[in-house]
Amino acid sequence: MRILLMLVCFLFTISSFSQQAGKLEFYNTDWGRQISWDAFCEKTKAAGYDGLETWFPSDEKSQQELKAALEKYDLKVGFLNGTNKSLPFEESLKLYTAHFKTLITWKPAYINCHTGNDFYSFEQNKAFIDAANKIAKENNIPIYHETHRGRFSYNLPDTKKYIQAIPELKMTLDISHWMVVHESLLENQDIELEEVLDRSYHIHARVGHAEGPQVNDPEAPEWKKAVDRHLDLWEKVIHQKWKTNSTYTITAEFGPADYMPTLPYTRVPVADQWKANLYILKALKERLKIE
Repeated sequence: MRILLMLVCFLFTISSFSQQAGKLEFYNTDWGRQISWDAFCEKTKAAGYDGLETWFPSDEKSQQELKAALEKYDLKVGFLNGTNKSLPFEESLKLYTAHFKTLITWKPAYINCHTGNDFYSFEQNKAFIDAANKIAKENNIPIYHETHRGRFSYNLPDTKKYIQAIPELKMTLDISHWMVVHESLLENQDIELEEVLDRSYHIHARVGHAEGPQVNDPEAPEWKKAVDRHLDLWEKVIHQKWKTNSTYTITAEFGPADYMPTLPYTRVPVADQWKANLYILKALKERLKIE
């Protein structure tokens, strides 16, 4: 009887572990891309990414080239959609909602949104979220709202108000924005972060710090504390979501100049954007023991 009980416990432990272990899909940002879609997708595929994340091309020729390259290199796509903050609220909401119709025809893996405006009222920002949630439900496509400066989600306390008021709200966690907004690595805010982490269905993997949204080089030893803090938060989210979803999506999103710090006068980047993104993906794989 005792042996049988031990066997049952062992099998339960193995089952629980397997339910928590899952897959990561890595998306490459095309932010700063200066080569053709074909060349970029070829390079993206060779680097081991599963897809890319981009704003929808504005001209038809570029759209055709993107579609051909995605198919050629067997890459998925995640699109971005955003609120135009220079337009009046009503017009901006109309364009934001209409653009989803175009993006959905491509059957993207997800749509990540820069939603609302930090100068809009709660109800105005909520209108954008509600519109996106309605479209997501009708079309069975994940639509997420990124934690981002200048948007409804520009800081932690305000974002929690929306999360508590909108049960269907799903976030993209780009915690790098909040590091600079709150001028800290949020070390003492783990309890306050819990609701946001629970609603984070996608990650933008960039490392910020108290004085900026992007460290110059995540491999540099002076940024180890910041890198480890981000990895800790990302790991917590991923393990939590693996309990109910077998696959979790992540976009490597270190940016080019001038998001990447540059040398004065020349504007030469102080580090390599491509290398930084690959490094952070490698760090995530090592942390989560993924080959």
